[in-house]
Amino acid sequence: MDLSDSPEDAEFRARLREWLARTLPALPPQPSPDDWPGRRAYDLGWQRTLYEAGYADVHWEASPGVRLIFLEETEKAGAPYVGANFVGLLHAGPTIAAEGTAEQRARWLPPVLRGEEVWCQGFSEPGAGSDLAALRTRAWRDGDDYVVSGSKIWTSHAEVADWCELLVRTDPDAPRHRGITWLAMPMDAPGITVRPLRTLAGSAEFAEVFLDEVRVPAANRVGEENDGWRVTMVTLSFERGTAFVGEVVACRRVLGELAAQACRDGRWDDPALRRRLGRLNADFRALWRLTQGNVSEAEAARGGVPGVGGSVFKLRYSQARQELYDAAAEVLGDAALDLGRPWVRDRLSSLSYTIAAGTSQIQRDIVGERILGLPKGR
Repeated sequence: MDLSDSPEDAEFRARLREWLARTLPALPPQPSPDDWPGRRAYDLGWQRTLYEAGYADVHWEASPGVRLIFLEETEKAGAPYVGANFVGLLHAGPTIAAEGTAEQRARWLPPVLRGEEVWCQGFSEPGAGSDLAALRTRAWRDGDDYVVSGSKIWTSHAEVADWCELLVRTDPDAPRHRGITWLAMPMDAPGITVRPLRTLAGSAEFAEVFLDEVRVPAANRVGEENDGWRVTMVTLSFERGTAFVGEVVACRRVLGELAAQACRDGRWDDPALRRRLGRLNADFRALWRLTQGNVSEAEAARGGVPGVGGSVFKLRYSQARQELYDAAAEVLGDAALDLGRPWVRDRLSSLSYTIAAGTSQIQRDIVGERILGLPKGR
């Protein structure tokens, strides 16, 4: 498999680098990490800048190879992350682009690309986290609407979102995976209550969402009724296959900074630490190559939708990220307890990665069953 840039990709990379070098110095300072309304405004402003420059559609309209270059180069240059807009750009948007009708694509995709609307993800529930198919939020048809009641948890950016990609159970008598439907729910609909959740790192980018007979137009259903599990697999393919690409680049940058800090502090003389950082360097280089391979395979075989290879990536990346920030704590020493120091908040957030976007146990099941062909457990 040839992982080098094509001439067209190389031209895109050079043009993007030049634009980033001109644009980033003129950006305003970013707001506090805890100021989510401010961060929403900042993140949408950055998205508008991308839109006006012609780079907003790389997540959907461009080839997977160009998408990978974009994520790599923007992270290397220190450009703002998608932030509050990550569900719309990296999860819901690609799903609607792949599975939505022409009318749905025309309604929902342009506002995300222009930096006008934010999406959140309403998948997990208190009793349906790793076992997502156990969800109990109920929706029943009433004329032209679905009426939805239930609750969601760990709903990313619900407090600043305009729309929610929502999974509901529309046939409680069907087998678990066959009675689920994927809806786009407006977050200003009557009957929605949002309660922010504070994380270990002190931030509140997640929330509980309570739904009390919320009416969602049937026209907002993506895919057929009771076919939501298949549509969800498309969403999760993007989430596990390409959504973490920029973070791999960021981890490689942090690794270099850790080595430089260890040299300044005299910790580089510890051969155990050097071996640890060297192994992590090999891990992240391998993860980057795996990502390139997954993207190339998706481009060739599935029209840009990542395959189950994303689970291999997610499984190892989650562990490698935790190991990276454990190494950062070793380099920082006592300063690893200071939330104001670099890498400390990232270390706390890294603890969630073996749970977020599908637990490591779930990823191992997927790898075993769908890649290795092992039988399902009884």
